[in-house]
Amino acid sequence: MDKINYDTFFHNFMLPGTGILLFIFSAVLITLFLIRPKPLQARPGQHFFMNRIQQLNPAYFALVMSTGIVSIAAHLQGFNIIATTLLGFNIVAYPVLWVMYICRMVWFPENFKNDFLDHTLGMGYFTAVAASGVFGSQVVMLFNSFFIAAALWCITISLWLCLIYGIFTGFITKREKPSIDRGINGGWLLAIVATQAVAVLSTTLAPFFEYYLEPVLFLAFVTWLFGGMLYIWVISLIFYRYLFFAFSPEDLTPPYWINMGAVAITTLAGTGLIATAGSSSFLIELGPFLTGLTWFFWATATWWIPMLVILGVWRHGYRRFPLGYSPLFWGAVFPLGMYTACTHRLSEVTGVELIGIIPKGFIYVAMAAWLITLGGMVHAVFTGLGGSRIKSF
Repeated sequence: MDKINYDTFFHNFMLPGTGILLFIFSAVLITLFLIRPKPLQARPGQHFFMNRIQQLNPAYFALVMSTGIVSIAAHLQGFNIIATTLLGFNIVAYPVLWVMYICRMVWFPENFKNDFLDHTLGMGYFTAVAASGVFGSQVVMLFNSFFIAAALWCITISLWLCLIYGIFTGFITKREKPSIDRGINGGWLLAIVATQAVAVLSTTLAPFFEYYLEPVLFLAFVTWLFGGMLYIWVISLIFYRYLFFAFSPEDLTPPYWINMGAVAITTLAGTGLIATAGSSSFLIELGPFLTGLTWFFWATATWWIPMLVILGVWRHGYRRFPLGYSPLFWGAVFPLGMYTACTHRLSEVTGVELIGIIPKGFIYVAMAAWLITLGGMVHAVFTGLGGSRIKSF
């Protein structure tokens, strides 16, 4: 299929499809907040599946986004069998999670709504956006499957628009709000991860187009910039919470690794813009700016790694906080895979071989973390603890 056909597909299907999905997602959210359907009551001893649905953590799509980026990182390092296996895992996990989320929305609408407006849980819904975007990039890179990725692009864009305005509007207009030390955590950075997932998938699909190349790259560029600015806003609050409020081992949940992961995916989005800048009339003029700012984000991500390792040692080594499985650990796997992928791509598009050795070793850390977390999840499911939740993300 030539490029003009991809442009026709974009005009006839992707744009209308995004609009239709945006309408559907918006209608569902409005219905949940304006109508009070009678929820299905959970009963002691009820079916295992019903319990898991009711207690499903909003951030469980982190499983897909973590698997997707580890697969991409493995592919970039030449582990193609592992990358393809992880893609197969996501092909199963992604629709299964959607079924579970929809069931929870229908059967337990009050739980869904309460989580949506919860400062510590609501941001977890952004994992659905990030998972869709990363999964789309995964199928393009491994199978060059444009049409599946195009459908995922429509889901990513429409869902991102609903959540970025829906969640923040809900938080702003709440009458009762927690203090900053109780209300903010690393999970807030999922809003940045979701935003940059839009940029990453857009730069991945852009080369397929001719007429719509510039609009798609412009979308990637503005979401990249906004995501970078949003990171500065949110990380300032998190750093303030770090330094001026009491900090216990219970507060240092695994998603604090997204402090690093959010700027790692911002780096990856920047490398996509750098790589495609030569085919864009407006991006080519911004080459030095794109490169400099991308290096800025990569340096920030790199700084976070020793800091987070030290805090982890303090939590589990010095303070003896028990280490056990939680769905939140998928939020720690994602940054490891993302740092591997973004460092490889940054070395590739800038020609700086000095950092090229980092992903060759870091990929083993990312794959090991994925395997350990998967093992913990399987063990938790078989021991009946897979649905347990921590009131934080």
